[in-house]
Amino acid sequence: MYQHGNYSQDSRRPLSEAYPKGEQTVYDIPQKKRRSKWITVGLPCGLIVIAGAVVGVLFGLKIIKTGGSSSSGSSSGGSGGSGGNANVDLNNLSYFATATNSYHQPLYPSMTNTAQFGEPTFAQLEASLEWPADDFVQTNPTDFTNLRPHPRLIAPKYKWDALAQLIPKNAYLKSWNDIIMGNATVMNDLPPVVHVFDGGPSGSGILDPARETKSRIKHFAYAFKTTGDTKWVDRTWRELNNAMTWGDDRADPWNTAHFLDLAELTAAFAIGYDWLYDQWTTDQRAQIREAILNYGLKFGLSSYTDPLSTYRWWQTVNGNWNCVSNGGLILGSLAIIDEDTTGTAAALLAQAVPNAVANCAMVPSTDGTGSETANYWEFAMTGLAELTSSLMTATGGGDFGMLSANAGLKLTSLFRIHVTGMTSLFDYGDHGPNKFSTTANALLFLGSAYNEPLYTLYQRDRYEAPEPHSIFWYDISAQGAWWNNLALDHVFEDPSDLWASFRTSWTDVNGVYMTLKAGALEKHQAHGDLDCGDFVIDALGQRFFGEHGSDDYLNPNYFSNETQASARWTLYRKMTEGQSVITINGQNQLVTAQPTVVASGSSNTAQGASTIFSVPEDSSAFFVADLTSAYGEDVKRGIRFLPGRRQMLVQDDLTGITEASQWRAQTNATISLDSTARTATLSLGGKKLVAQILSPAGVTFSDLPSTRTDKAPALGAGLADMSNGDARVLAIDIPAGTNSVQVLFNPQWDDFTDFKTPPSVPLADWTLTSHNS
Repeated sequence: MYQHGNYSQDSRRPLSEAYPKGEQTVYDIPQKKRRSKWITVGLPCGLIVIAGAVVGVLFGLKIIKTGGSSSSGSSSGGSGGSGGNANVDLNNLSYFATATNSYHQPLYPSMTNTAQFGEPTFAQLEASLEWPADDFVQTNPTDFTNLRPHPRLIAPKYKWDALAQLIPKNAYLKSWNDIIMGNATVMNDLPPVVHVFDGGPSGSGILDPARETKSRIKHFAYAFKTTGDTKWVDRTWRELNNAMTWGDDRADPWNTAHFLDLAELTAAFAIGYDWLYDQWTTDQRAQIREAILNYGLKFGLSSYTDPLSTYRWWQTVNGNWNCVSNGGLILGSLAIIDEDTTGTAAALLAQAVPNAVANCAMVPSTDGTGSETANYWEFAMTGLAELTSSLMTATGGGDFGMLSANAGLKLTSLFRIHVTGMTSLFDYGDHGPNKFSTTANALLFLGSAYNEPLYTLYQRDRYEAPEPHSIFWYDISAQGAWWNNLALDHVFEDPSDLWASFRTSWTDVNGVYMTLKAGALEKHQAHGDLDCGDFVIDALGQRFFGEHGSDDYLNPNYFSNETQASARWTLYRKMTEGQSVITINGQNQLVTAQPTVVASGSSNTAQGASTIFSVPEDSSAFFVADLTSAYGEDVKRGIRFLPGRRQMLVQDDLTGITEASQWRAQTNATISLDSTARTATLSLGGKKLVAQILSPAGVTFSDLPSTRTDKAPALGAGLADMSNGDARVLAIDIPAGTNSVQVLFNPQWDDFTDFKTPPSVPLADWTLTSHNS
C-alpha cells in the first residue's frame, strides 16, 4: 500500500460509517450500490486517493493507516513521513512533518531548538537549488498575441527542464515525485475510465468520470515528461481516445446539461494536449484539438453569446461552478488558440477571462471565507489557481486582474488554515462529489502569487500535496515554520460567513479545536445547512462534536433553492435538528437570518518557533453571536476557553422564548450519563470528554439517536433521509421562558485534572477575564 499521498479514496465518510463507536479500525472502502455525489467511488480498496470522495462526514473520521506512525496519541512522528521519505534528517529540517496521524494531519517532531524553525520567508538559495529564471521573452503579457510555446499551461518548459536537477536535492520534490509516479503506476493498471451517468445527464452527469480522467491525464503526462518512457504517452492517448468516444454520438458528448462535466474534460484534454504536444502525431493533435473545440469550447462560447442557452446560469455565480467552468474553457482556449482557425478560442477568452475576474475571484468574502462550504472551497480554488496560473504561464506573467479583483482572495488561504481542525475540516454544509484532481494545493500557488510564504509552507506538509500541479506551484525557496508567530484564534467577521476558530496549538493534534458558525443562511449556492450557532469540538485527537455533511445529491429538489419552503430543509442532515444548535419546538431556523457579533475577544496567543507549545495560564478566547434573526426569538450563543485553554464553555442565553426548546449536539461518541443525568461522559477512540450542565437547574442530558423528532418539518415529497447509523445526539430539553444554558466541557487530559467550575456570567458581560477563578 502506498503512503498517504497516493491515489486512493479519501475515506472521509458519514459519521455513522466512519468507524464503530469508541473504536478506530482500518477498514476497506465499500463498493457503492449506485452512484451519488456523496458516496465513495468503487475503486480498488487498497489504494489511498488523496483526491477521492469528499463524502458526508461527521468529524472523527478514520482514514486508512499510513506508513510510519499512525498513533494519535503523540505529537512526535515516527518513520514513514508525510511524503514517503522514511529517513528524515531532522538536523537538516528540509522536511518538517515526520508522519501523519490517522486523520492525515501532519505530525511534527517534538523539538525545542527554535533556531531551526525560523519565521516563514522566501529565502535566497543557491542557483542549483532553485527554479531557474524564466526563458520566455515577454512582449505583452496582457493579451494573447504572443503566447509561450508548448508547454504553456501551469508547467512551462523551463520548469520541466529543471526537474531532473532539482528533485534529488529537495526532500519535498523528491517525495512528491515518488508518490506521483506511484499513483501513475496504479492508474496505469486500471482500465480506461468508464462513462457512467449519475442520475442522468442533468443529475450529477459524468462529473466523476470527467474528474478521474483529468487526474489520470495529469499523472500520465507527468510520468512521461519526467521519465521519457513513451508508454506513458500511449497510456495518455488511450485515456483521451476513450473520452473522445463517449456519448454514443450525442450532440454534446461531454454533457452540457451538467456543465462541470464539460469543463473538467476540456481542462483534461487541454493539459494532455499541451504537456505532450511534441509527442503527438499530426493526426493525434488534430483529434484532440477537435475534441476540445467541438465538445467543449463551442458550447462554452454559445453559453456566453446565445441568450437562449440553457447552460449559462453559472456565469453569475460566485462559487465553484464559475471557477471550474471558466477554468476548463480558459485552459482549453489557451491550449489551441494559435491553431484554431475558427476563432472560437480567441472569442471565448474575451468572454471567459473577464467573467472569471468578476465572479470566480469573488468566491472568498471580504475576510477570505469561501462563499459555499469549506470543502467546496477546494473546487473553486483549484479552478481559480489552474486558470490564473495558466494565464500567467501562457502569456509570460499576465493575470488579467484575477489576483487584484478581490482583497479577500489574498486572505482566503487563512480561511483554509483556520477551518482545518485537529482532525479534519470544520466541514459544515455539503462536502461535494468525488474530488479526484481537486485539492487545497491552490495554497501553493497563492503563496507565490501574494508573496506569502506561510501559505506555501502550510500546504507543503499536507497529505494531499503530492500531485503534478503542486510540483510547479511550489516555491522551493520557502523556508521556516509556517506556525511561527501564527495566532491561535481568528474571528471571520464578514456577515455572510460569520464564524470563529479557536485552538490550543498548531503542531499538537491532540489539543483542542473549537469553532462557532453564525453566518447568513442564504447565498451559499444551496450547499449550506440551517445551522446558525453550530459548533465543533476536537479534543485529544478526536472530533467529539461535528457535522453529518451531505445528504444524497440525487434527492429531488436538493439544490432547488434556499427559500424557507425548500425541500432541502426537510432533510434531517440539512434541517436545524441535524446540527449542533438550539431548536425551538423542533422547527427550522429562518433562512433570512443575519446573525451579528455581540462580542469577541482573544488573548492573541501565538505559537512560537518550537513545535512544543505550552498555553499560558491566562490565555483565553471567546465569541458571542446574536442569533435572534435565525429564530424570531431572543437567542444568543457564546463559546469560550477558560483560562489556560484546558476547559471549554458553550452558553446560550434564551430570553422570553415562547415554546420549549432543545439544545442538541451531534456526536460519534458513546454517551454515558451519571445518576443525575447532568454530567455526560463521551467516549471516542479511547479518549473521554466530560460534559457538565452548569445551568439552568432542573434540566438534564438525554442520549438520543441522531434522527428527526416528531416535531421536525415533514419530509418533502419523494425525499428520504440518509441513515446516520450509531450517531447520537447529546440533548437538553429546555422549558419556555428565560434561561441561560451553560455546558462545560472537560477533556480528560493525561496531565491535567485541576478542573474549575467557572462563574455564571451573562453573555452580554463576557470579557477575556470574566471567567477567571
